[in-house]
Amino acid sequence: MTGADGQDFAGGADRAPQAPTGDHGPAATLWHGRFEGGPDEALMALSVSLPFDRRLAAWDIRGSMAHVRGLARIGLLDQTEEARVLDALARTGTELGDGSFRFEPSDEDIHTAIERRVTELAGDAGAKLHTGRSRNDQVATAFRLWTKESLVELAELVLELQSVLLNRAKAVGEAYLPGYTHLQRAQPVPLAHHLAAHAWALNRDVDRLLEAIARMDVSPLGAGALAGSSLPIDPAGTAMDLGFARAFTNSLDVTSDRDFVAESLFALALLGIHLSRMGEEFVLWSSQEFGFVTLDDAFSTGSSMMPQKKNPDVAELARGKAGRLVGNLTSLLVTLKGLPLAYNRDLQEDKEPLLDSVDQIRLVLLAFRGMVETATFETETMARAADDPMSLATDLAEVLVEQGVPFRQAHSVVGGLVRDSLTRGIDLAELVGGHPAFPDSVAFLFAPGAAVSRRRSPGGAGLVPVGEQLGLLETELDRAGSRIRTVRATLRG
Repeated sequence: MTGADGQDFAGGADRAPQAPTGDHGPAATLWHGRFEGGPDEALMALSVSLPFDRRLAAWDIRGSMAHVRGLARIGLLDQTEEARVLDALARTGTELGDGSFRFEPSDEDIHTAIERRVTELAGDAGAKLHTGRSRNDQVATAFRLWTKESLVELAELVLELQSVLLNRAKAVGEAYLPGYTHLQRAQPVPLAHHLAAHAWALNRDVDRLLEAIARMDVSPLGAGALAGSSLPIDPAGTAMDLGFARAFTNSLDVTSDRDFVAESLFALALLGIHLSRMGEEFVLWSSQEFGFVTLDDAFSTGSSMMPQKKNPDVAELARGKAGRLVGNLTSLLVTLKGLPLAYNRDLQEDKEPLLDSVDQIRLVLLAFRGMVETATFETETMARAADDPMSLATDLAEVLVEQGVPFRQAHSVVGGLVRDSLTRGIDLAELVGGHPAFPDSVAFLFAPGAAVSRRRSPGGAGLVPVGEQLGLLETELDRAGSRIRTVRATLRG
């Protein structure tokens, strides 16, 4: 759990929240005045969210501090009260950070725990903390703040992985390997082109994360339970204080809106799918059947029974986590689909999926970056596989097209030669060399890597366009880095 200044909140002396007992005073529940008795233990066990929403403590304190400053600006707290409550909030944050904070059985969630402690420290002034505020807008504010910072951090990690891919693509030079469709050898392509393809997919992930932040950059503070307040609160002022781009325009919408959670979960799920696809390739490439890559020992595991094994666990776990990320997205969408306006307690189920997805994708990105950065590409093995004459079939057809042969006829001619080569056991180069439709110069295509060097279409898998592409990718990564820095600069208000 991260503190208001970025430190981890260890959580202090934990005790599982239980149903409050005895006199139902202010420490019992926030709604005790309406009820004759306290909630049943089974209800508290079902509704408690403290075990997971404690991670929002720093952002709840930030939101509460902004709320206190807003109350002081409109005269609902005097300067002395403002200072006492702000000091109490700061001390509470320190206690959460150093582990001295004591949770009570009545602490249903982190928000009630913080308010209880502030009231203990600041007395009557602390009891004014919740003036003009509901847990509905309070929680939504803290969760948006946490989500914004979490997505920026993940965008930075994705950018780091992209940079690794770009650097590896530059370093491999003119190395090439078979390109595949249907997992069957198709055409030879530069290794740099293949690595860059993954970097471009990740670039869209960075875009999605930053766009999700832009859309969630709306402060709910001041919306109250659902209808705002009769008090002269200033939502725009607290929004600015917290670094939000704007305040809400509809209190019903903002207190019930969890689009930002769903969109974040989608962005993370698709990012996870891209990592899973890349992971699948590293699983295949590191197998003896392919032999295209050797993984560093630091990012591999062995077998408890078979001494010879070296397993690509990072890649496999990246592949496996994708299902978990998709499941988190699905669970939230199903929760949201039948909820009427405005707040419903079902919305408590928004946090665990996103908290988990953020945690899992962070773990994958860190390990995956290390795996790619330290992997050894077996370029000679790749080249031998790519130099299979059958992989030149399309290039041979295009040679005929350059001689004026319609493509469909060229396709048929080359297809027939491939069939003859396979059925008669004659090398394809020999058959092509003896065919009257081909010029004598066609023999150069069968030289190692010749097909790759011949391609020139923009964005294609030729050495010249790939070199141009890597320059564009580097520019794009610089632009993404600038965008991320701009967003991060606004997070603390």
